[in-house]
Amino acid sequence: MRLFIQLSYDGSPFCGWQTQANSPTVQQEVERALSIVFGEKITVVGAGRTDTGVNARHYIAHFDLNVPLGESIVPDLRKINAILHPAIVAEAFYSVPEGAHARFDAISRTYRYYIHTEKDPFARHSCRIWYRPDVEAMNRAALPLLGRHDFSSFEKTGGANKTSLCTVTEASWEAVDSTHFVFTITADRFLRNMVRATVGTLLEVGRGRRSPEWVADVLEARDRGRAGQSVIGEALFLSEIRYPYELKTI
Repeated sequence: MRLFIQLSYDGSPFCGWQTQANSPTVQQEVERALSIVFGEKITVVGAGRTDTGVNARHYIAHFDLNVPLGESIVPDLRKINAILHPAIVAEAFYSVPEGAHARFDAISRTYRYYIHTEKDPFARHSCRIWYRPDVEAMNRAALPLLGRHDFSSFEKTGGANKTSLCTVTEASWEAVDSTHFVFTITADRFLRNMVRATVGTLLEVGRGRRSPEWVADVLEARDRGRAGQSVIGEALFLSEIRYPYELKTI
């Protein structure tokens, strides 16, 4: 029987989502807790990889049980959360169609990146910058990113993906208040380091170093060396994953 599990996590203690031999990861912690709760070895498949330090407010993974749910096998959020690492919380279990896949079935993913311009003791998951960004200019610069494009210019080199094509349906900045800002981007898929490179590129426009038109040239170049530097991962959140079918809470 296949189930989906919804998680949120603080990425600070982990070297990303995916299991690694000698480093703590979110996947390892989730598999450990689920294996204890269900009394069998559980392997989870996540909706995607998040890099070291990157956070998730809404993350989906799937796993299989060798026995059907029943009175003796019940998903217990309180029990799993008591076992999980303090930086991870399980928020829901879902029943899904047979053969459902947390990664391949996802039709969109949304990331948000947070920045602030003044000292803020509570902004641990936000990137401090030392200037007030021009939000209007950054939003003009982000317009060419919408649609289906080759995002090689915003991709960390050395990846094993077969294509760099992504369809972006949202890419916009918002001023939360006078010192806090958030960038939201939604796409059908994301390349490794794509969001952090995109934010770093748009901030070049926001601080007046580049014109908004420059971003379209960067996109067209398909050359990582033409884009801006990647920003830190600690301010990045995977915020939503959508599927073409209903996720029914257990």
